[in-house]
Amino acid sequence: MYNTQLEQNMANLTELLFSLYGKRWDFYQIMNRLEKIMSDANKAREKSLVKLDDQAIKAAQSGKDFWYQSEKTVGMMLYVDLFAGNLRALVEKIPYFEELGVNYVHLMPLFDCPKGENDGGYAISSYRKVQPRLGTIEDLKFVADEFHKKGIRLVLDFVFNHTSDEHEWALKAKKGDKKYMNYYYMYKDKAEVDDWNRNLREIFPTVRRGSFTYLEKQDIWVWTTFNSFQWDLNYSNPEVFLAMCEEMLSIANLGVDVLRLDALAFVWKEKGTVCESLPKAHTLIKAFQYVARIACPSLVFKSEAIVHPDQVVQYIHKDECAISYNPLQMALLWSTVATRDTRLLNLSLKKRWYIPGDCTWVNYIRCHDDIGWTFSDEDAASLGINGFTHRQFLNRFFTGRFEGTFSAGEPFQLNPTTGDCRICGTMASLAGLEQSQTLKNELLEKMAVSRLKMMYAVVLALPGIPLLYANDEKAVFNDYSYRERDEQKEDSRWVHRLKTDWKGKLIPAQKEVFDFVKKAIKLRKAEKMLGGTEITFYDTQDSAVFAFRRGTIHVVANFSERPAAFKIGAWSKESTDLLTGQKYENFYAQQLGPYEVRWLSENL
Repeated sequence: MYNTQLEQNMANLTELLFSLYGKRWDFYQIMNRLEKIMSDANKAREKSLVKLDDQAIKAAQSGKDFWYQSEKTVGMMLYVDLFAGNLRALVEKIPYFEELGVNYVHLMPLFDCPKGENDGGYAISSYRKVQPRLGTIEDLKFVADEFHKKGIRLVLDFVFNHTSDEHEWALKAKKGDKKYMNYYYMYKDKAEVDDWNRNLREIFPTVRRGSFTYLEKQDIWVWTTFNSFQWDLNYSNPEVFLAMCEEMLSIANLGVDVLRLDALAFVWKEKGTVCESLPKAHTLIKAFQYVARIACPSLVFKSEAIVHPDQVVQYIHKDECAISYNPLQMALLWSTVATRDTRLLNLSLKKRWYIPGDCTWVNYIRCHDDIGWTFSDEDAASLGINGFTHRQFLNRFFTGRFEGTFSAGEPFQLNPTTGDCRICGTMASLAGLEQSQTLKNELLEKMAVSRLKMMYAVVLALPGIPLLYANDEKAVFNDYSYRERDEQKEDSRWVHRLKTDWKGKLIPAQKEVFDFVKKAIKLRKAEKMLGGTEITFYDTQDSAVFAFRRGTIHVVANFSERPAAFKIGAWSKESTDLLTGQKYENFYAQQLGPYEVRWLSENL
């Protein structure tokens, strides 16, 4: 298998790397070293992984039967410590995944990282060691093995744009080791730093101005796009690429099925540019993909590019990332919940949904991170919406600063200059259930529960992998205790990074949401038409209604508290709502109650 994959893919890999490193005198030595890295990794793969590799190769050859396009694939993302305590204990939660219907589990960063501030684990000190409080690397492999026995795919983050300043490479660089100083971008001359900074966007403006950190002891500047303890890797140095290939393949051989490529838009730097989504960033990602295709063909890359929607789709391809988060769907779902107007959601998804047929979206409502309003200003303007003022409205609405809001979110990374921020909070708190309990208002509770169920029903019916954020399936509320912890109080994302309460009882409203999520997942898995990639978005009829068709299943959702109507374009006389079992005439408009959603399956 390895020799065949090598023969079919090495020419493309060589061409890609030649465009990055071909001017070096030792280029062919670099390629020889890379081939040995791939060969050694492939030989180390266990039989169970080789079987998965064979299945992946056959799917790629046939252009169908991709597991990530199946209606039966449903995901969850979670923090091991908050969800289960440690890796061994996580295995004991497999029955819960089975009860819920989850078979794709994304574990938040678990590799070794600095104590105290570590960006939620995204500052990696070692890719070969698990955080001691979570277990060992052997425990991680045990989790992968047990997951696979139950048909669960394991997903991890590959933090490949930067390491922590405590990684052994960084520690050697601090000591003046020239080899490892060249693993990063380090400059003595402040003018050089200023030259770079002139074109760079500030990612965390409240943490530090500019994209470099000054190391006083070493009297040197180091590139830190995100936090000062996260040092950007220098991929213009092929030694970095080779080293990170070894780390990637080591992780894959633990039994990891999917790697989410963290901060992939930032991995290539060129002076005089914004250093985001550059052409050679794509070249680099493709090179990693071809390395995986040769050495561990079943490994799938997942993109999370929080950039302009036009740039998001540029990473989605079998030669880069076959799976991608859908930040546009996520952001506009919340935008529509606030405005009760589906026009921007409908227009944007119509224009930007379609991706290559052998790829898929990961559709989500909440995740471990904040909500950024990554819609297209051009799309908004075509509807007479000013993008800047709309974002200002959304920020006020979801942080409880807009009259009539139901939301209880918290701002994240408020920019003191522009007033821009992102939004944090659990799904239930953002959707109004927390407020309804605070005010003890039954009508608000009813609306919040209906709102939550409607959002879940929409996402579970879209093509792609529906991804739950752990605890949101139980409609839990914000946890404000992070404000009392020194290492977390400046990072409001901890308001929705909750410890799972396995003993506590759900209030009736939460149980209603939980039961609905389980039911909707089960219904999704039973409907072949909800798999694959096919979808047709309806034109807007009532601005409160978002509607689309999956084969002969028509999904209609009312995003408002008012009654709404929508007429589907069905061939048959009658349809059955899969969610309730109710039958409806197709030749009349669907009369929808507040936040009502229907999965209308034509009775042919």
